[in-house]
Amino acid sequence: MAQRTTFPIETRGRGTYDITARVASALDGAPATDGLAHVFCHHTSASLILCENADPSVRRDLDAYFARLVPDGDPTFEHDAEGDDDMPAHIRTVLTQSSLLIPVAAGRLDLGTWQGVYLWEHRTAPHRRRVTVTFIL
Repeated sequence: MAQRTTFPIETRGRGTYDITARVASALDGAPATDGLAHVFCHHTSASLILCENADPSVRRDLDAYFARLVPDGDPTFEHDAEGDDDMPAHIRTVLTQSSLLIPVAAGRLDLGTWQGVYLWEHRTAPHRRRVTVTFIL
């Protein structure tokens, strides 16, 4: 048995967006308290990460690292249909992940002390993203 919830995330452009509370609220009303939460991002230029939630410099450092690893406007990229950040956004998504599997115990996400769930927007412009949480009982 599974319970599914889909919600939008409005981004302001490249960066990380804490969606932990939204993912947790998708478990509300579930007929069971233990299982798995599968979190899925429906896009090829945004991804999901399980990351440090106490110090925002961790996420800024990740952004800086990826900017060096996959720079916008790299002349070796053929695909640039939507701008200089188009192909780099796809690569960043492939290097991270489109889904997460998180244990649920006693009706709550069983995250570590400093863990949070983030949508990572890889495009520089604002976008409306869609995330689905499936609670597998």
